[in-house]
Amino acid sequence: MTKRILNRSTLRGLCVSLLILFVFLVFTSCENTNSKKTNSDLVSILKKGKLVALTGFNAYSYFIYRGQPMGFEYELVKKLADDLGVTLEIVVVKNINKMFEMLNNGEGDLIAFNLTVTKSRAEKVLFTNYHHTTQQVLVQRRPDNWRMMRIHEIENQLIRNPVDLENKIVYVRKGSSYHSRMINLSEEIGGDINIIEADPELTTEDLIKMVSEGKIDYTISDENIALLNQAYYSNIDIETQVSLPQKVAWAVRKNSLALFNTVNKWLEEMKNKTEYYIIFNKYYRNRTAFRKRLNSDYFSLTGGKLSEYDDLIKNHSNNLNWDWRVLASLIYQESQFKAGAKSWAGAVGLMQLMPITIEQFEVKNPEDPKENLEAGIRYLTWLDELWKEYIIDKDERFKFVIASYNIGYGHIIDARNLAEKYGADPNLWSDNVETYLLLKSQQKYYNDEVVKNGYCRGTETINYVKEILDRYYLYKQLIL
Repeated sequence: MTKRILNRSTLRGLCVSLLILFVFLVFTSCENTNSKKTNSDLVSILKKGKLVALTGFNAYSYFIYRGQPMGFEYELVKKLADDLGVTLEIVVVKNINKMFEMLNNGEGDLIAFNLTVTKSRAEKVLFTNYHHTTQQVLVQRRPDNWRMMRIHEIENQLIRNPVDLENKIVYVRKGSSYHSRMINLSEEIGGDINIIEADPELTTEDLIKMVSEGKIDYTISDENIALLNQAYYSNIDIETQVSLPQKVAWAVRKNSLALFNTVNKWLEEMKNKTEYYIIFNKYYRNRTAFRKRLNSDYFSLTGGKLSEYDDLIKNHSNNLNWDWRVLASLIYQESQFKAGAKSWAGAVGLMQLMPITIEQFEVKNPEDPKENLEAGIRYLTWLDELWKEYIIDKDERFKFVIASYNIGYGHIIDARNLAEKYGADPNLWSDNVETYLLLKSQQKYYNDEVVKNGYCRGTETINYVKEILDRYYLYKQLIL
């Protein structure tokens, strides 16, 4: 009988079980009689190995710039997932009201977004410890010839007292806290403000742009968001405050007390680290970088391109019958879209062709994007044909193809042979072949009789496959 080993999947299952037991013991004593229900969210996150975060798509929370996923919320929640030992799934939701619905329907584990804490919202969700405070400001347009005017002349044409908003039309983002604030302000000033909730697809940034372009006269924004946008739209004024300072936080379901306590503890620890403030300043204080992104063709909110080679990648991905964004994710992983990139191992160009591949496919100039890409596609096509004999499912085969591209198909064949010998599925990557690729760094396995290519360090390749797939899923949400 074949002797079974304690493989990576078994070890991970054991670790998860111990972690779940720890969570249960920690939180059972401090939760009510519904503790089993309140713990279920954190336990299920750990058990499935995935945290699902709902977020918005804007210039500071989450976006893609030059092929790289970025944003304050994205970086923070990615670190949270890493520290929990789980993968992160980002779900982009454009409608704020829909975010709360999806959270409470179980379609996400938490909302990682720039949410203002209000009483009405707190009736629906549990808000975590706040990240920072901000206040709401009126966004209005300066006079057309404001650069030629004296300061007092400009001031005379702007609203400085909220009382003067009476009978004015103010557009606000649908589902935002700005709407309720304007209703309260209308009551406070004893007069009507004509409040219009904009189309749900329009963000606060969209409305600010509309003010700048003269399409609407007024909107409301959090001050930190308005300050960023003022760096790009120089003709907007954001000096008039319309609220007291308010807290900005994330949110979880009301019955997710274990997750709530875990996130709060994590945030408390993070806010004691310099790293937290570096991330915050990167997205909320660096107005120069913000302006540069908005002027770029490679910013997902404006230009919508990943790189200057998008058209080339689209054309050549057809030869592979791949979604072009998969190939783009692989190229980003290899070279960050830098045609002149060179590695210590001698790999060159967009697809980091090795000298043997350059020779095999007779590449004359490996730094030429077209030549490099064509040779890389031919090699990927050859690998795809190789694995098609064994792995029918296209999505599953893709993992074997890119793993082979990274480490060489010989090591993947070895890992398949080991998987088959020890009772795993040689045609499945996750928790099967990848496990044995990892074990090929151990003498027992790289000296096994079914192994023909010796030692390899599989960690890099496993991460390589995961990172390409994760980035591809993010590209699919934001890039057409």
